[in-house]
Amino acid sequence: MQKVTSHRGTAIALPQSNIDTDQIIPARHCLTTKRSGFAPHLFSRWRLDPDFALNDPDRSEATVLVAGANFGTGSSREHAVWALQDWGFAIVIAPSFGDIFYTNCGRAGLLPIRLAPDSHAQLVDDVLNDPQLQIQVDLLEDSVEWSGRREPLLIDADLRRRFIEGLDDIDLTLAYDQVIADFEKKHARIPMTRK
Repeated sequence: MQKVTSHRGTAIALPQSNIDTDQIIPARHCLTTKRSGFAPHLFSRWRLDPDFALNDPDRSEATVLVAGANFGTGSSREHAVWALQDWGFAIVIAPSFGDIFYTNCGRAGLLPIRLAPDSHAQLVDDVLNDPQLQIQVDLLEDSVEWSGRREPLLIDADLRRRFIEGLDDIDLTLAYDQVIADFEKKHARIPMTRK
């Protein structure tokens, strides 16, 4: 996984609560395990509305998604995370996330940031009013900054470490390489017995 200590970019706001993974990407588009090719199907039902945020040409370069509470609830499909990444999002900011979606974000390298509800509400308003608003997320400083505001971000310590150090599940397992080798060596000497 790539290391991420900070990120700066423009945003798209989807402040509705309880956006589920089927709304993010309908199941009929989740027929492959490749991690690309999903962007055309991201929020596909909603994109039929020409006024939907992802259809705004002024926001086509956005790398931050500011979502509503309980974002990513529903099924456990990793495709929802992959679709957001394939679109170009690097960060999702919300007051809360669906648990499995939050875990999938960390494993796939999409940074999920929680903001306190009042701070989040102000960020949503500011993003909706300014397509060019720059948002700065800094994991080393534990902060989200925009329009002269600096707010504390909320992220699990282990997930924060994964992003700062660029660790995926394999890297975390390899950190125990010697412990695993010692275990295997010790248990290789124990003969198997039959009943």
